[in-house]
Amino acid sequence: MRRFINRILNFSSADRQLLLQLEHLLGFTPRNMAYYNLAFMHRSKPEEEHESNERLEFLGDAILGAIVAEYLFKKYPYQSEGYLTELRSRIVRRETMNNVALRMGINKMVQYNKNDRGLSRSHIFGNALEALIGAVYLDQGFIKTRKFILNQIIRAYIDLDHMESTDTNYKNQLLSWAQRNNHMLTFETLDEKMDSTRKLFTVGIAIDGEIIAEGTGYNKKEAGQVAARNALDKLNVPNG
Repeated sequence: MRRFINRILNFSSADRQLLLQLEHLLGFTPRNMAYYNLAFMHRSKPEEEHESNERLEFLGDAILGAIVAEYLFKKYPYQSEGYLTELRSRIVRRETMNNVALRMGINKMVQYNKNDRGLSRSHIFGNALEALIGAVYLDQGFIKTRKFILNQIIRAYIDLDHMESTDTNYKNQLLSWAQRNNHMLTFETLDEKMDSTRKLFTVGIAIDGEIIAEGTGYNKKEAGQVAARNALDKLNVPNG
């Protein structure tokens, strides 16, 4: 205990505050705070000397996908590969992870350029959650990471029953609506630009030749889904 207290006293006030937040969030005491500081550092942070969390996000995304796959494989022993793949994709998709991150309070921990109002409405908090998973893996190893994902993410925030019964393929929903109501529907790529090291796409939804909604993402599929969801909201089409 004394060693732990001495360690805390050696931290900066910002690190002490982050450590307390992490203990509550993770259910254990982190060892190497450098991983966690990096996990919450978005590339938009004005101080140029900081690295971003993108490499940790890459690592965490891969680990999350593997652990979710194992969890679903054991939970649904009689379901097909296609069913498991679809359910896994619904769990690990950026929108789901972003919602989980917001409910966990990760948005209050991420360091980003708050003058860019668009960032707070993007998926940076879900990306930070994936980076946090990468940090936990490097700091604590696979077993602790698996426990964190299963207990603090999936069982705490993922409603599998609701997810199974809800159609979250917004593009398919919108196509079905257009067919039922005899409307011509097209997806149009409105913009492609580099966002730091990655390409950012903007896709528009046109109903009978008129753009009614847009969405952005790091690939056209993701941007199309966001645009379709926005179109469904604008058209007041119920989900599922």
